[in-house]
Amino acid sequence: MTAVVFLHGTGVREPGFSALAGRVGAGLTALRPGLRLMPYYWGGAHGATLAAGGASLPPAAGTTRGLADTPAGADPADDTSAAWAALYADPYAELALAMAGARPAGERPPGFVPQEQKLQAQLAALAAQGDAPAAEVGPGLARAATDLAAHPLLGAVAEALDPDDLAALAARSLTARIIADALDADAPLVPVGDVRDAVTDRLAEALGAPPRGTERGVRSLLLRVAGSAASRAVVRRRRALTEAAHPAAGDVLRYLSRGEAVRAGLRDLLAGLEPPVVIVAHSLGGIIALDTLVLTPLPQVRLLVTAGSQGPFLYESGSLPSLEHPAPLPPHVPDWLNLYDPRDLLGYLGAGLFPGRVTDVAVDSRQPFPAAHSAYWTNPAVYRHIADHLP
Repeated sequence: MTAVVFLHGTGVREPGFSALAGRVGAGLTALRPGLRLMPYYWGGAHGATLAAGGASLPPAAGTTRGLADTPAGADPADDTSAAWAALYADPYAELALAMAGARPAGERPPGFVPQEQKLQAQLAALAAQGDAPAAEVGPGLARAATDLAAHPLLGAVAEALDPDDLAALAARSLTARIIADALDADAPLVPVGDVRDAVTDRLAEALGAPPRGTERGVRSLLLRVAGSAASRAVVRRRRALTEAAHPAAGDVLRYLSRGEAVRAGLRDLLAGLEPPVVIVAHSLGGIIALDTLVLTPLPQVRLLVTAGSQGPFLYESGSLPSLEHPAPLPPHVPDWLNLYDPRDLLGYLGAGLFPGRVTDVAVDSRQPFPAAHSAYWTNPAVYRHIADHLP
């Protein structure tokens, strides 16, 4: 009788693990009756926990000021970070919001120059200066100004807004585009908010807005939609968010720093099983299984199946604990079936790294990331491919 040892991925805890293992067992035995499923619940004994009850977390907002360098007279609750986060995600988000509230333009007198044309001329003049007017936030001002001038929503928004508001909106879009491009390029340096706001004010003045004096930050449609209340809510919920998210991230860090205990537990489970044994593992579970098989010959294991595994990436990047690139897989490692969803950004390929030792198979859940990373075990194709490779 073939025994299937199932390893879960990051962040899985009871009662979720039992439900997951039951689903995997049902999916496999429906295609291959008589299999013996042996779940390995490593998250309970070896998963990450906040051992001191969250003592590392800063106090919730309102219990301490916590901002020793808050400028005199400033309101620490006036936090515009959520609005800027929305602009980094889409530098034209405020254009779309302004367009939604725009009224059709009325009749214009002869000789009237549309606001759009005025702004386009100002953007062209700004682009001609290169990156210098916004150098503190990064390169790309000329490109950002040229793209904004050609945006299809600019005309309607230009006629709907006061010229000063239009200039400020355009300046925020330019600054957000420059910083967003830097974030996309994984730039090692991103300016602090004071520098960002100073550059934005400078660009607004170049586009025709009057000086703001000491006022800084986003004063916009976007702020009213996604501003300080949302940002403060995130700060207030930091403990809850951390407690919800830390098992997944913490499991990875804990394994990479102290992984021997979880591998020892898997070896003990495998040692008591008669061949043939198959290991089926998801995400970090696949890394645990791969490391264990590389480090310890376990001849009873005839097949390793990974789904959404980062093992190949860790190996190529020099981060896999058991094997350093370009060392080959040891001969005692069994056949390896590696299932990946093309939309799962945490699923990697192994065949190009270990020629002849790994079979990569794409399984499409038709889910976007990150849902794709958790959709393997409800995908019938996953079970069909595993069944086809079972000894």
